Amino acid sequence: MHDIKIVRADPSGFDAMLRRRGLPPASETLLRLDNERRNILTALQEHQARRNALAREVGEGKRAGADTSRLEAEAAALREAIERLEAEAQRVEAEIRFVLERLPNVLDADVPEGEDERANVVVKTSSSLPHFNFQPAQHFELGERLGMMDFEKAAQLSGSRFVVLRGALALMERALGQFMLDLHIREHGYEEVSVPLLVNKAAVYATGQLPKFEADLFVTTDERWLIPTAEVPLTNLVAGEILEERQLPLRFTALTDCFRSEAGAAGRDTRGMLRQHQFRKVELVSITTPEQSAAEHERMTSCAERVLERLNLPYRRVLLCAGDTGFSAAKTYDLEVWLPGQGAWREISSCSNCRDFQARRMNARFRKGERKGVTFVHTLNGSGVAVGRALVAVLENYQNSDGTITVPEILQPYMGGLEVLTPLPPRL
Repeated sequence: MHDIKIVRADPSGFDAMLRRRGLPPASETLLRLDNERRNILTALQEHQARRNALAREVGEGKRAGADTSRLEAEAAALREAIERLEAEAQRVEAEIRFVLERLPNVLDADVPEGEDERANVVVKTSSSLPHFNFQPAQHFELGERLGMMDFEKAAQLSGSRFVVLRGALALMERALGQFMLDLHIREHGYEEVSVPLLVNKAAVYATGQLPKFEADLFVTTDERWLIPTAEVPLTNLVAGEILEERQLPLRFTALTDCFRSEAGAAGRDTRGMLRQHQFRKVELVSITTPEQSAAEHERMTSCAERVLERLNLPYRRVLLCAGDTGFSAAKTYDLEVWLPGQGAWREISSCSNCRDFQARRMNARFRKGERKGVTFVHTLNGSGVAVGRALVAVLENYQNSDGTITVPEILQPYMGGLEVLTPLPPRL
């Protein structure tokens, strides 16, 4: 959410920000509504002052035995006028909010220009790509050959974009999530949190999913929303709070199922596990001061990178351009992992600095030292990382020519010492 004061102070700069995202200007509409609101509030204050004066005059007149009917008639008319003005003020406030809550965050100055992912900038590549002396298969081919990945049965149960994992592959998925949690808690200083998977409308509004992305979410009949990411409940832990500066930064992590309708993904990644309605992800969330947030963004991204380094997966860090940066983010790094079966880089983590954009929506603030007053916190979120996509990456990068999968060394203790995934025997 934007502060209307920013639009007032620099309307052309605000419109320039929107142009960077490929959006039309909005300052003229906002300033017109803002002026209308301010005029209404001025009239309202004048009417209220006159009403208070009349109340005194009526009281004095009655005590003196004077005829106060004319004053009382004026007061009654003022009450009606005040009610109309209050209703008008609410209407205009709602219009301003309607516009503001649909406008994306202001981008950081170092976000590169560009309309889409083609203008994203690779800022780091971890290592050379793996070499295979055979044609590497895609993850769904490998999983089905193992007899441990079943899309047909999942479709019978739930429809498309679901999967059933069995045996050692289900164990590997669990191992990946546990490994990531342990790494972030023990080495990176995040606090593990167990959060609800269903949240109220205020929570998804606060982090920016509503109202713009309602079509991407699942909602129950009693207006509870299935979380698209643990960013929603984790960030909302500070909603409405006034924190002390000494408490910051706060760092939270959670492993949860996530739910997305993939409304805009028709025809994309229809095979396999890359784009599903239900998936698991380890989420990282930080709550910081404005002075800390840029450094915290770098730190968070490095924490996500360490997951891929420990798994010995080739990855690269990509700085997203203006047109590809998400609604709530001021700056985003994507981590992309190499999938040899696809012969392509695919996103496995996205780490964003939202600055005070979400904090304004959820009214999350902090008290700065001994100073009077409060300031909005900065919020950051990132995948640390997506468990399903990590499973995909392990399958494709650790595949062997005989169809077996070598278990990454870091995961073996989480899998009872298992070193290789071999196909299940055929079912009778």
